[in-house]
Amino acid sequence: QVQLVESGGGLVQAGGSLRLSCAASGRTFSNYAMGWFRQAPGKEREFVASISLSGSTTYYANSMKGRFTISRDNAKNTGYLQMNSLKPEDTAVYYCAAGPTAQSIINKSDYWGQGTQVTVSS
Repeated sequence: QVQLVESGGGLVQAGGSLRLSCAASGRTFSNYAMGWFRQAPGKEREFVASISLSGSTTYYANSMKGRFTISRDNAKNTGYLQMNSLKPEDTAVYYCAAGPTAQSIINKSDYWGQGTQVTVSS
């Protein structure tokens, strides 16, 4: 089992930045790829970004490319999502997830956190 806890969400004005963190415990964090997803009110959960076990490979949803950066620190058992140039449409609950590979996690994740709310005001 891997337990994931997100933090760093909050209220920010459009154009601002936030950095989300995902602290992992339980099984060895470096054995899992990590991903970020989000779910806006009334919408399905969508993929944001994912990163491989070593951090050498990353994937992004097209709408997040150039604005969001995913990273991880295996020594700290923590993953991150740096979000810049935020827009009101980025408002959502953001979830981190863990799975076998950065590519497979896009469609299926083994472990999920509880989520952190990000609200972007116009």
